[in-house]
Amino acid sequence: MTTGPVPCEANAELRKRIEAFAETLKTEAHKLGAHGLDENEFYQSGLFRGAIERLRGQFSAAMREKRDFVKLVLNYMQDQGVIKDWASAGDANRHDYVVELNDGRKSAIELKGCLDGNNTNIFERPPHVQEFVIWSVCSNPGADPRHNVWSGIHTRLSAEIISREQRVDGLIVWDWICGTLGRPCPKAMLGASTITTVGQFELPPPCIYLFPGTIPSPRNNPKPPAQTIKQVGILDAFHTCFGGQDEHLNSVEFEVAYAGAETMRTTTITRDGVVVRQSAATPIQRS
Repeated sequence: MTTGPVPCEANAELRKRIEAFAETLKTEAHKLGAHGLDENEFYQSGLFRGAIERLRGQFSAAMREKRDFVKLVLNYMQDQGVIKDWASAGDANRHDYVVELNDGRKSAIELKGCLDGNNTNIFERPPHVQEFVIWSVCSNPGADPRHNVWSGIHTRLSAEIISREQRVDGLIVWDWICGTLGRPCPKAMLGASTITTVGQFELPPPCIYLFPGTIPSPRNNPKPPAQTIKQVGILDAFHTCFGGQDEHLNSVEFEVAYAGAETMRTTTITRDGVVVRQSAATPIQRS
């Protein structure tokens, strides 16, 4: 198993192909379509740039594919009996789903993208649930999962948890790209994990990150321990349903201290008893 904040890493060969194709598209785009413009007219007209921006907007704004995937997964979990029920929270809330666990407890899920953008900072733990987790669905095969996960946990989520006192019980990093050519899964490649068929997808177990159960505080709670998988029911349900192994679970700790007027935090991710990524003590700078 490779080390790092997440076991998988960017597919270097795919990234090279993406870069090469992007360069070809940039220089050959004028030959596509029936726009009726010569090469100079085409690039001066703004048609190419406008089309690219339109596509970017469609990919960024389109949540339907992500929501369809989540619906498929949660329905599967309900059919397998690991959760009792679930519902969409609606657009008016800063969380996306509420799941009722078999013991009657309620868990809220906030759906995010690749974790490296400011959107990761926008969430609100609802008062009526016992658990709150983030689910990263990064549908860009060219993204760097190690950079994104570390950026999300250390740079963004830790700052919100500590500054706004928004308790986050954990993080799921998992989508339909996992285990494919675009994002090979070391857990599956080594034969250490089962593959679960859900609809049209062949899914390895999700990467799960367990956060502290209390808010870190320099004076009163400087280094709260990460929770165990049994303490966070929704993460335990994912872990059980999709054949996760305990040695692949990630424990996240935030150690906080004052340095003059600044609050400093050190983020540590541990997997199977081994530290796979640790930051220096860095000041919180909320964007």
